[in-house]
Amino acid sequence: MEWQWIYKPVPNETSVNQLAEAINVNPALATLLAQRGITTYDTAKAFFRPSLDRLPDPFGMADLHKAVDRLVSAVSNEEKILFYGDYDVDGTTSVALMMSFFQEYYPQILYYIPDRYAEGYGLSLAGVDYARKEGVKLLITLDCGIKAHEPIAQANAWGMDVMVCDHHRPEGELPPAHAVLNPQRPDCPYPSTELSGCGVGFKLLQGFCLQQGLDLNEHLYPLLDLVTIAIAADIVPIKNENRILAHYGLQAMNVQMRPGVKARVELAGMSTPISISDVVFYLAPRINAAGRLAHAHDAVKLFLSTKTEEAQRRAQALHDKNQERKQVDQSITQEALAMLAQQEERNSTVLFKDDWHKGIIGIVASRCIEHHYRPTIILTESNRKATGSARSVAGFDIYEALHECADLLDQFGGHTYAAGMTLPLENVPKLQARFEEVVANTITPEAQTPQLEIDLELPLAFITDKFYRILKQMAPFGPANPEPILVSHNLTLGSAPRLLKEKHLKMSVTTADPQVGHLEAIGFNMAEYFPLLKTGDPFSMAYTLQENTWRGETSLQLRIKDIRIESLS
Repeated sequence: MEWQWIYKPVPNETSVNQLAEAINVNPALATLLAQRGITTYDTAKAFFRPSLDRLPDPFGMADLHKAVDRLVSAVSNEEKILFYGDYDVDGTTSVALMMSFFQEYYPQILYYIPDRYAEGYGLSLAGVDYARKEGVKLLITLDCGIKAHEPIAQANAWGMDVMVCDHHRPEGELPPAHAVLNPQRPDCPYPSTELSGCGVGFKLLQGFCLQQGLDLNEHLYPLLDLVTIAIAADIVPIKNENRILAHYGLQAMNVQMRPGVKARVELAGMSTPISISDVVFYLAPRINAAGRLAHAHDAVKLFLSTKTEEAQRRAQALHDKNQERKQVDQSITQEALAMLAQQEERNSTVLFKDDWHKGIIGIVASRCIEHHYRPTIILTESNRKATGSARSVAGFDIYEALHECADLLDQFGGHTYAAGMTLPLENVPKLQARFEEVVANTITPEAQTPQLEIDLELPLAFITDKFYRILKQMAPFGPANPEPILVSHNLTLGSAPRLLKEKHLKMSVTTADPQVGHLEAIGFNMAEYFPLLKTGDPFSMAYTLQENTWRGETSLQLRIKDIRIESLS
């Protein structure tokens, strides 16, 4: 894929120099901070030293007082409580968070995860009926429920109270729940509007602890590893409150990893300490495999495992499911790309095949965007309906695009860059035409070309161990605080390039500056650059910095993002 390099604006030199002097860093690092809105000593201190004391008051969230009062009442009256979570990582971590918190001292709890295929997304009537049969008096939805008007009305009719903990955008009136916790509510004054679903559940527990006088450090903060897995997996912005939660969640995860996560990490061959990107690319897909090819309650059981042998057994089962998922994913992706090859060029992709696996189509949508960079919907048949997953490109709100197609859909929901939907089978051709029309009329030229946002041009001589030590303190990286992408020009090969496994590029780079040594660089799935580099022409390279440990030795390494041969530019 050919990238358009977009350089972030360089902040005012005077303010950069003042910041550099105030916090004793070089101007390059001060520039990276200023680009993130960190321009003073105080903001830098808050950024580099996140504090749980700076978490916003949970009672600033609409309905939080009402929700905590009802939860306290349920516990005091020994009512049975059911935690109802979605089947993805955000939902399963939310359920595990609640179960982990309450199971130590309140036995009247149980949980429910809907079957992706039999029930579909969200609060189902089958789930509400299960709660009724179990004698549940309080049902708490997690990472779902904001559009569940009918199931919540039915629960009310059966004498249950429902509290919604969700972070998806509301549509129209709120559901008839006892309390609706959702920072996306138009009337909600809570400052952190982009919490994960698990994050919303965390705020409910934080409020419960404060009202009951429970020590947060003892009862709640050790569970931040689950909140952090949700933050990473759901790709929410890692800034403000999410940054604080992720910072301490990674600490909790790396200091005392819960047995289920540890077993999964070991099977994936992941090195420690675990980072946000490790969760995104290695851990989350393996956890999601439970809900994609089997049942997501397997993921909850893994999170709640306390014994090593049990955790290893459950982790192995998920590992096997993930291997199966990879094979199905590859097969469907090949079919989808073959279908695209037969189509004329469009502004969008909408593909349907009735036998594609429902649990894989979201992954396939992302794979298609890697080859055909445009907003994408992949549809299959389920329960005599078309069901689909949508993925978007940077700068295009796919949720709003689906809103323009709402009359063709039975239901839809999601975020700016990912969404799901169901619709009558006969409406698939209409959706293909309408979605293409909406995208063609609203997408900008910038959103039609993949962009690589460059933070800073940097001479290779600046790359030192001290530079990297400060740089990595800017973590955790993710949306709204991305890992800095640097560019160096006029590079030459320090050693002949080679291919690993015939697809990964490995080499060392240097410059004409005699004070600059050789730096190792690796580019995953970048075999296409191999013949170009062998010409020996100078080149520019976009990269991130990382540590590489090999045979007990740790050194700096450049993680290649893109290469431009200067004679061809």
